[in-house]
Amino acid sequence: MAEIDITRIAGNIGAMNALNSLQGINKQLATYQTRLATGKRINSAADDPAGLSIATKLQSRSEGLKVALGNIGDAKNLLAVAESGLSRINDILLQMRNKALQGASDTMGSAERDIIKTQLTAFAAQIDDLVDQTKWNDTKLLDSTTDFRFQTGADSSDAITFTAISGIKAADLEVEPSGITTGSATAAEFTTYLGKVESAMTTINTKMSNLGSLIGRLSFKEDQVAAAQINVEAAYNRIMNANMAEEQVNASKYLILQQTATAMLAQANTAPQFLLSLFR
Repeated sequence: MAEIDITRIAGNIGAMNALNSLQGINKQLATYQTRLATGKRINSAADDPAGLSIATKLQSRSEGLKVALGNIGDAKNLLAVAESGLSRINDILLQMRNKALQGASDTMGSAERDIIKTQLTAFAAQIDDLVDQTKWNDTKLLDSTTDFRFQTGADSSDAITFTAISGIKAADLEVEPSGITTGSATAAEFTTYLGKVESAMTTINTKMSNLGSLIGRLSFKEDQVAAAQINVEAAYNRIMNANMAEEQVNASKYLILQQTATAMLAQANTAPQFLLSLFR
């Protein structure tokens, strides 16, 4: 700060020093007032270039994790639809097994066995209907040849693959009662058919187990991503957003300094007037 010489009135150094201080105070006050108005510590790249760079990356990752959470929720819903379809097929197979057990007993005559075969045919058709109608966004879930890819993280490589379910139509499971002779069915035919139904139930149960394991994995992934998103958001908040209590304290301090600097500038402007007494 320049030395003040009040005897030289052509240049009021004291007033210039006071004005320079006032300008610096006004600049600082404007910064704190802007932070209080926006709630952000960094309002332009000039405020903190490095901090802004880090905060931008953190914000991008946080938003990506939010999207990933939504993807995981959608994936779990998709798998729940598939699981529901498999569960209904398993229920039908259970009924088919019970009917096969009835037909395998010689207490049933040819007429009763024909009725049972008719029921089994209807059950097999219902299995095919379930396979065709179990869809997600117009995509079949139980008769697909393409695996499903679930984006479960903010990075492009962070994904989980759901192996397509196929081969569970009645013909694929071999539960169509074509091997049962109409009008002269025997207990042996129903016994053979019973073994096919039990094999089909094992196949469906295996697929349901795999599906359940994947749903469980997604649940753990959901917890992991949720925790990561909170931590990233906290880091972004610490860098980017203002501490309102601290900013208010600083703003109050500079408001007072603004008033005192203004008063000192006024005094500095009038200081050279005492020299007039030398000319009286």
